[in-house]
Formats: sequence, structure tokens, C-alpha cells
Amino acid sequence: MPRSRSRSRSRSRSPPSSHSRRRDHDPVYKSSSSSGGSADITPAPSSTPIMLPGSTVQPIWMNHNPNEKVNRELFVGNTPPGTSEVLLLQFLNGAMQRTNLVSKDYLPILQCRVNTKFAFIECATNEDANKALNLTGIPFMGMCLRVSRPSKYAGPHIPNVKTWQQLTGTSLPPGVTPIPENSQNGMTGAGVYLTPEEKVNRELFVGNTTPEMTEQSLREFLGQAMIQVGLNTAPGNPINACRLSGKFAFVELRSEEETAAALNLNNIPFLGTALRVGRPSKYTGPQTSHGNWEDILAKYMSGELTLPSEGGAGVISSSEAKKEETATKIVELKNMVSEDDLKDDAEYDDILQDTKNECSQFGQLKEVIIPKLGEVGATKIFLVYLTKEDAEKAIKSLQGRTFDGHKVEAKYFSEERFQKGDYGG
Repeated sequence: MPRSRSRSRSRSRSPPSSHSRRRDHDPVYKSSSSSGGSADITPAPSSTPIMLPGSTVQPIWMNHNPNEKVNRELFVGNTPPGTSEVLLLQFLNGAMQRTNLVSKDYLPILQCRVNTKFAFIECATNEDANKALNLTGIPFMGMCLRVSRPSKYAGPHIPNVKTWQQLTGTSLPPGVTPIPENSQNGMTGAGVYLTPEEKVNRELFVGNTTPEMTEQSLREFLGQAMIQVGLNTAPGNPINACRLSGKFAFVELRSEEETAAALNLNNIPFLGTALRVGRPSKYTGPQTSHGNWEDILAKYMSGELTLPSEGGAGVISSSEAKKEETATKIVELKNMVSEDDLKDDAEYDDILQDTKNECSQFGQLKEVIIPKLGEVGATKIFLVYLTKEDAEKAIKSLQGRTFDGHKVEAKYFSEERFQKGDYGG
């Protein structure tokens, strides 16, 4: 039975939001204050922006909509006891200026509220908050600060966030306490906040563990195994954290790609038992093809696989499945509309208009094509952008989000096939 127009309009068709030390020991940055000793300065009230001494920048940003505040706020963990709000504010603003994250005369961080072991900072804009995420791992009074989104943040995931060490090309100074390895409340060892969906996509179940195993030994063993056969995509241990519980464990990896690659560790022998490695039961994402540890060994013995230590590419680079998509100006969306949605003309028009409005934020959108019921490609949506860069932004923003209980798939679509009206496949 066709649904009424009023019912159709009551249902939002918008693409979903993502959910889905001491200072003298710091060789990178030393904070200073014209007041000559900011540790004993009385912190300003939380409602008043704390400004750097001598700054000509005025607190004009305080007119922001309060509802947008969560997008401009960041959590700062691992703060040392007795941290001064003024000192921390000056230090982080100075660090962003010195690393050219912002200009020298601009203050990206407006306010700071310090609690016992953590703090919250409020930035001037959303973009400033995104840039400030690169401060995670910065040494401060003998500790490494953890900078991340607060738990109530429900905005989009920000890709390509670096740690302070990656940003500056420096290592941790001697005697500085690093950020704890284990993840808590959706935060990785690098201090980046993960939504529940992102977190489960980076987790793997490890079965058949024994009492002799520890979280540290399991993390190191599996991480080294991945590195040795080329299952990692970047230097260092790809496993951020490990939680051991009796006869099983859960490991969290630093990227979804390395999580999928780690499935190849299934049946790897460790301390007299073969570990079972697989997705956790709460995982609802796409199933990725993979082998077992025996398959990797067989490829190595046959000469099909050359290890990185022997000058080879390793498992990931040798896989045909890792070939990159050819970028185009056209984006194909799946799981955004159903056959029922296409039965009613009024609802179809609503979907078309809402898609145009929402997807225009990623770039210059030239056209939206939604094949009707009975046509080739029905239940798909095609976005035609002016440039490939705009299409890439749309894919990064929409891929993997949940809509009406379904995970949205976003990928490039052949321009040649699109011109011919071949929307199938």
C-alpha cells in the first residue's frame, strides 16, 4: 500500500552523520609567560576566555552557537598533577603556532578547564579543533598529553590525524611518561577517539589463549608476526591494545585495513596452541576475504611470497585485492534507499531533493541520479561531481555510515558506464 506524502516527509532522508615534565626536559617546545611564572597565576573563570599575554586577538568567537560547542571542544588526558589552566592554554596555543598548524598571531584555543587528571579545551572553530588533534603525544611537564574528541562528540571522523612525534619528527624525550597503551572509552593508544562502529571495525577476537599468555606478550607476538610477513601498512606495532580474559582475548588495531589483514593470522601457533583469530560477534561490516597462517607459510615455501625482511613486498602488497580503485567524478551509493522508498513518487522527489542538499556540502554537485523502480540500478544513488577531489570527499564522508540500520557503501563509478546509462553491477 503506497505511503502518504506526509509520512514520507516525516522521515529524514539526509545522509547519516558518523557515530556513524617538567618544562626544562621538553626539547621541542618551552612555554614562557610575560608574567614570569604562570604556574601560580589564578586561573580565569571557565566562562571567560584566557588570552595569551600581549595578544591582540579578541575573543570574537564567543558568539558561536552553544550547540556547536561539542564540535570545537577537545579532551586532554594524562595531565600532570597541579596543571595550571593558564599554563596549559599558553603551551598548546604556542605549540600550534610553532608547528605552523596556525599562523603566528592567531590563537586557536580559547578556553581551558582543568580537572584532577584531565582537562577540556575549547577551540575557536571546528577546523582549529581538527588541527589540535595533532597535538596528541606532546610532552608537557614530564607527561605525554592525550588529545582527542570528547565521548559526546558525534561528528565525522577526521582522517590522517598525526601524533606530535609524527608531526615534528621527534622521539619521546628521556624520562617522559608516554600515553598509556590500552584503549579506554573508545580512545586508541594514539589518543584518537573512535565511535563504537569504528572501534568494532578495528577489533578482532583471539581464541584458544592459555594462562601463560599475558596481554603484553600476546600483543607483541601478533604484532611482530604481522610485521614479519608484511601484514602491516606502516612502521611499528599495528596492534594498539590487547584485553585478555581467560581463554580468549580481544585486540584492537590502528586501522581497519590492518585489522582485515590480521585475519590471516588465524591458526598461528603460540605457546603450544593454535590461536583462532576472527571478527567479534558484534561486527556487522562487510566480510573480507583472507587466508590462514598455513596459507601464508605455503606461499612463502613455494616462492609466491617474499617477506619484507628479504626485500619483498609482503602479504598486503602482493594481494590482487589491494589494487586501488580508479578515481572518477561519479560516486555510487548503496543501502541508502529501498524498493519501498521508490514506490511513492512524492517520497522519491523528497529523497532526490534531500540528497542534492546534503551531498552538495562535499563539493560542486552537478547531478544526482536515482534509478526508479524497475529500471537498471534501482536502489542505487549516483552523485556526479565537478572534480574527482569532490567525489573523494563524498566517499570519505559517507562510506561506512549507518542509515536505517544498514551500512552505506560509497565508491567510485565508471564514467564510461555512467554515460551509457549502464547502472547495473
